[in-house]
Amino acid sequence: MSAPLSRRGFIGHAAAGFSYLTMSRLAQAQPVAEPLPRPLQVEHAVAEPVSIEVNARPIPSFEPRDRSRARFGSLDYRGGLVLTSPYRGFGGLSAIRLDARGERFLAVSDQGGWFTGALRYSGGKLAGLADVEAAPLLGAEGRPITEKRLWYDTESIARDGNLVYVGLERVNQILRYDFAKGGTRARGEVIPVPPGVRKLPYNKGLEALVFVPKGQPLAGTLIAFSERGLDADGNLVAFLIGGPTPGQFSVRRTEKFDISDAVLLPAGDLLILERKFSWFTGVDIRIRAIPLKSIAPGALVDGPVLFKADLGQEIDNMEGIDAHVTPEGETVLTLVSDDNFSMLQRTLLLQFTLVE
Repeated sequence: MSAPLSRRGFIGHAAAGFSYLTMSRLAQAQPVAEPLPRPLQVEHAVAEPVSIEVNARPIPSFEPRDRSRARFGSLDYRGGLVLTSPYRGFGGLSAIRLDARGERFLAVSDQGGWFTGALRYSGGKLAGLADVEAAPLLGAEGRPITEKRLWYDTESIARDGNLVYVGLERVNQILRYDFAKGGTRARGEVIPVPPGVRKLPYNKGLEALVFVPKGQPLAGTLIAFSERGLDADGNLVAFLIGGPTPGQFSVRRTEKFDISDAVLLPAGDLLILERKFSWFTGVDIRIRAIPLKSIAPGALVDGPVLFKADLGQEIDNMEGIDAHVTPEGETVLTLVSDDNFSMLQRTLLLQFTLVE
């Protein structure tokens, strides 16, 4: 945006947008007297596999008030994009996973849609997207999951090779897809989850998934984080599913931040993307580092804040984070925002280098 005033003015609009979103989603969730029709129930659901156009506008500076500034906490800003598309189902991006080189992406919208494609770079900075395809997430019967009541709030992704796990927040279920069987056309299988997962709050449930690979502590474990499921002490509840030591643990909650996504770095730190919203200041985000070796059943884990930002910077409702390592050995973090399909919000794709 061209002026600081318009940027700050966005806060009020964002609050209105969040209010409208909350009311509309509550309306979607009300019981109905008659079965919902066979066609897709969700307004922006992807109906069928399709190639789409996605336009990208560069964000040259993360700090509009000081365009020369590049360092933000432990991160250096590399570049970013504002993404738009004439395709009605594009938006609501809640999780993203990149390949090892940061060249291909898999994302999921919170209305039951896959998005895949290529990231284009120029001089090491994001320049655009190419070969973007959308497809509906399918259930075990081969139909879009959005045909089931409340089976649309897909908020998280974890990968174990060709196996892709997707968390559904409102029903607090996890689907497993074998991408060796058709990629985004594969059928999802519901996996067993601990009883505590099913008891998470209706709209503050499963929000982040991380799969721990071989060579790391807890190898073979799927770690599931709640957005704002709280234990008796008011800390954030998380679960170890499968692996050598299944169980439940907690992440210390401070400053009223909630979890929106997480990623495991090769060095063994778990980075947690967190977010909070205030009617007075708008959206704040931060990233904390949690040592993976500190996580165990019954543990309360915590770690330092690496990065914080608010609407004075170029952020929106940031919900997804992933990491890759460049050929030069730099660890690059990629963040994506959920625009809630609102005209008042933006789909942002941001990249930073982890420097400390």
